[in-house]
Amino acid sequence: MTDSTRIGIVGIGGRMGQALVRAVQDAGPVAELAGGTERTGSALLGQDPAVIAGLPPSGLAILEDPARLFAECDAVIDFSVPAALPHHAALAAQAKTAYVVGMTGLEDRHFEELNKAARHCTIVQGFNMSLGVNIVAGLVRQVAATLGDDWDIEIVEMHHRMKVDAPSGTAILFGERAAKGRGVALKDVTDSGRDGITGARKKGDIGFAALRGGNVAGEHTVIFAADNERIEITHKATDRSIFARGAVRAAIWTRGKAPGLYSMDDVLGLNG
Repeated sequence: MTDSTRIGIVGIGGRMGQALVRAVQDAGPVAELAGGTERTGSALLGQDPAVIAGLPPSGLAILEDPARLFAECDAVIDFSVPAALPHHAALAAQAKTAYVVGMTGLEDRHFEELNKAARHCTIVQGFNMSLGVNIVAGLVRQVAATLGDDWDIEIVEMHHRMKVDAPSGTAILFGERAAKGRGVALKDVTDSGRDGITGARKKGDIGFAALRGGNVAGEHTVIFAADNERIEITHKATDRSIFARGAVRAAIWTRGKAPGLYSMDDVLGLNG
């Protein structure tokens, strides 16, 4: 075992993949780019991923076969699509390779696959891997626990026009932390998609609103509203590099960790 974590990237030629390549480079000697994949038929297959990301040549070629990628890496980072998760989780378990999952839009069935694979390998799953977002999530939980349900909670998020899921994974993360602070399950208090005559707001509900437009990387505001006063906690992302840095940090963190399903709280030491 060397001191450098060999990191692979699923979807390495896309915008997020390129940001991850640069983040691995910026991590210095503790991380090393070991390869990446693209979908069947992609024009990027065989090309050097570092060159695509605007860096000096790495001598690597983009692969089509994810099984080979998982077999050759210490950790694989995946920001692709939920449909690919079951296959990739199974490959991680088979190769006993750490698997860092940053995609959003996951459902219960995806977490079932992650829990099954986590018996054999180290997995870090996070809807948002930035340091700032995870700090804000902790604040949201603390404020929700302190204020109680006399304060209404609304979560407003905005992303670029190409985002396909709503509410965002980060909005859900904030909602889960708010619900946890109140000692309730988010699914029991979620209020989203208001339209028409909806009636008065139900006490204790956590509301969600999703905005889409332009090239916004990600903006989230958690609003605590009571009579005559309001608290707003906001996080704004201006570049996807913050997510890439967090994911690379998570990949490096997996070295020597026991199999299991971990969160960014574990990576950042926020559970203590």
